[in-house]
Amino acid sequence: MNHSPKTLGLALCVPLLCVGAAGVSGLATALKEQPSPFVAAQSSAQSSTPVTQASQPVKQSAEVVEAYRVCETFEHTLAENLDFDQAYEATFPRSRALRRAIAIPGAEFDEEQFKGVDDELVIKAYKRRMQLTYFTLILAGPSDEEAPVFFPPEIKQLLERQPPADPRDFPAYVAQLDRDVARFRAHLEGLSTRNPAVADRIRDFKSAALAGKYQPPTDRKIEPSYEYIHPRVLGKDEPYYEIGSYTVAKEAGKMRIIDIRFITRLF
Repeated sequence: MNHSPKTLGLALCVPLLCVGAAGVSGLATALKEQPSPFVAAQSSAQSSTPVTQASQPVKQSAEVVEAYRVCETFEHTLAENLDFDQAYEATFPRSRALRRAIAIPGAEFDEEQFKGVDDELVIKAYKRRMQLTYFTLILAGPSDEEAPVFFPPEIKQLLERQPPADPRDFPAYVAQLDRDVARFRAHLEGLSTRNPAVADRIRDFKSAALAGKYQPPTDRKIEPSYEYIHPRVLGKDEPYYEIGSYTVAKEAGKMRIIDIRFITRLF
């Protein structure tokens, strides 16, 4: 899934913004009165058709139940301290090769350009870029007065950082992403102590994630999809499920998240 914030799409005739880890410049001003991404994901994960009194609830497979549960685990883990790395380790695949395959499209890296870069560096870069995206979502949609406070020049600069053209510079790039994440977290913490509205945003963001309840619908059978868009992640005959903002597939007998789509209503 292409997560670039420049990417606009239509789904069910509703304008949508796909927010991504590849760069979040302009995201804050693009989103006005945005709903929580967790509330949106949880709502879309549920059936929109109520079960009639005469119908019998549909029994889902154990695989489907586990797929929904791993989405809930991700959000609950993230809610603890807004640490994407911690939530990732609890819910994403364990295989290093699969993690790299997820990170390349997830962070919009060029596979050919960075094919010689160490797997762990690529994976770490993906994690840090995703962390910056979640921090940005907390502050998204500021008022005209809030915008320069929420996103001063040094924060805008780190959000606009792009991967290096030369793969030999990738280690330095990842080290800089580490500093960017630390700087943005310190910025958030500082704002929250001085600005009650930011403290409210952080609290609401955590509360929405912690309140996430992912349960399969009882009125329809959930069936897997096939031919995943990224063949390095899944073969064409390997099943996967799209649950709210998450794509989930099986690895070594366990359901794991393989993609997160940030989708928010613009209007």
